Amino acid sequence: METRVTRLLEIAYPVIQGGMAWVAECRLAAAVSEAGGFGIIGAGGAPAEFVREQIRKCREMTDKPFGVNIMLMNPEADGIARVVAEEGVKAVTTGAGNPGKYMASWKEAGIRVIPVVASVAMARMMERAGADAVVAEGTEAGGHIGSTTTFALVPQVADAVKIPVIAAGGIADGRGLAAAFMLGAEAVQMGTRFVAARESVVHENYKKKIIGAKDIDSEVTGMSHGHPVRQLRNQMTREYLKREKAGASFQELEQLTLGALRKAVVEGDTVNGTLMAGQIAGLVNSEDSCAGIIREIVELGSSLLSGEGLKTVLAGGRNG
Repeated sequence: METRVTRLLEIAYPVIQGGMAWVAECRLAAAVSEAGGFGIIGAGGAPAEFVREQIRKCREMTDKPFGVNIMLMNPEADGIARVVAEEGVKAVTTGAGNPGKYMASWKEAGIRVIPVVASVAMARMMERAGADAVVAEGTEAGGHIGSTTTFALVPQVADAVKIPVIAAGGIADGRGLAAAFMLGAEAVQMGTRFVAARESVVHENYKKKIIGAKDIDSEVTGMSHGHPVRQLRNQMTREYLKREKAGASFQELEQLTLGALRKAVVEGDTVNGTLMAGQIAGLVNSEDSCAGIIREIVELGSSLLSGEGLKTVLAGGRNG
C-alpha cells in the first residue's frame, strides 16, 4: 500500500504507532519499524538525554526508520528538539503546542515534521509553518484529546490541506484503515492496539484491562478545565469526576493524577493508575505481536479497498 506517507517516511506499510508517554519506548518502536510500520519513541515528560539514549538503543534494534514524539509543553522540549536534530531521526510528531520555532533546525537536519492536530485551523497553520504531513486525531483516541470525531475531522482536514493526512483515533483493524483511506487519509496512527502488543513494555495488568474492555469502558476526565483525557474507568477516574463535578481546582485535580500513568504502566496499578486507552479498546481482544498486528491490518484493509472486498462488505460480510 504505497502512499505519499509511506514514501515520505520510507516505510512499507501506512501504519504508524502513536508516541505514547511511558509506553512508546525503544523496544516497541523498533518492533513496529521492523514490521514495516513506523515506530515512534514517546518523549513525554522525559529529560533530553533519556530521549537520546532511547534513540540510540532503538538504532541497535533496527536499521529501519523511526521517529520521536515531543510533547511541546514538556519543560525539556528545547533540549529534546536539539537531540532529535543531532541524532537525525527520520521524523518528529508533536503535540500540545506549535512546533514552529523548531521547524528550521529540524528541516536542516532532514527531519520530517508531522504535528498532531485536532482541528482544521491547526492543520492549516501547521501546513503554513512547513509541516510535511499532519495527524488528524479524533476524540475517540486515548490520552489527551480534542472534541471532534475522527469520522468528521479527517475528511475536513484532507479537504483543507495539500500535505498528506494521517488518521488517528478509533482505529484498531483493517476496517479502520480502509475507512480512513476512504475519508482522505494516506496512513493511520494507532495507540491503544499497540499498548497491548506483545512487545509493549506496559504491565500485564494494563494490557489485560484493555483486552477485557467493552465499548463503553472509557471515559473522559478534565473537560471542565480544558484538558480532557480519555482513559479506562477505574476508582481514580470516579474520584476525579466526583471532585471535578464538585468544582475542584485544576491544581487539586492535577495532584490527584500525579504519577498516575507511571503507576499503571510500570506498577500495574489498575485501581489508582491512569489507564489511557481509546474507545476502540473493545476491539482489542488479544496480545499480538507488532508484525501480526500490522500484517492483519494491511491485509484486511487492502481487501476492503479492493473491488472484491467491497462487494463482500455490501453483501453483509464482516471482514471482507
